[in-house]
Amino acid sequence: METIKSHILNRFKILSLLTISMALSIILLMIRMKLNQSFYLLFLVWNLFLAIIPFAITSGLISTKNNNKLIFLFFFIIWLLFLPNAPYIVTDLLHLTRTNQNFLWLDILVIMSFAFNGLILFFLSLLDMEKLIKSHLNSKFIMPFMISIFGLSAFGVYLGRFLRYNSWEILNDPFNLFLDIFNIIFQPNIEAWVFTVTFGSFLAISYWTLKAFSNSKIYS
Repeated sequence: METIKSHILNRFKILSLLTISMALSIILLMIRMKLNQSFYLLFLVWNLFLAIIPFAITSGLISTKNNNKLIFLFFFIIWLLFLPNAPYIVTDLLHLTRTNQNFLWLDILVIMSFAFNGLILFFLSLLDMEKLIKSHLNSKFIMPFMISIFGLSAFGVYLGRFLRYNSWEILNDPFNLFLDIFNIIFQPNIEAWVFTVTFGSFLAISYWTLKAFSNSKIYS
């Protein structure tokens, strides 16, 4: 009972801090829109909403403790499809090339704020999934599993940013989606592979660094 109470309390603290952080991002965006008299960058709100979905899925799974493997597999697939939306916001920094130079500092702050929230949601969701997957996988497969998740997430970001695919394209336009994936894998595409490896490495190193800090008694 005490463990459940502690879990709920910790989850409430995380949700409270996340809410404050996301509220700050939206306030910064509103200030930006007022000063520039423009709705440009409003899409960040939608991107942030998509980033919340994988965290919501793992939060639900870890709180219900459902041991049904088929149900877990179903939600895992949905989680994996939406997971790249969280780190995707980092690539919205590319929009800085089209911003008003007079308020460039504000645009940087706005996008970085949303990107920060996206990464935090990504890392928290991964922490939950890593705990959940331990009850379904042998411990020796955990590391390969995590590495594959980072690679697939980075590849998903590439598909979204450069080929403009969304998570639901697997239902709306699966033929073209899988055709492009096939071409990337079996035909030389240096940009796709370099992006996947470098961005995946960034996600992996950041995740394990933050995880080490959270487990360290020095900072507790």
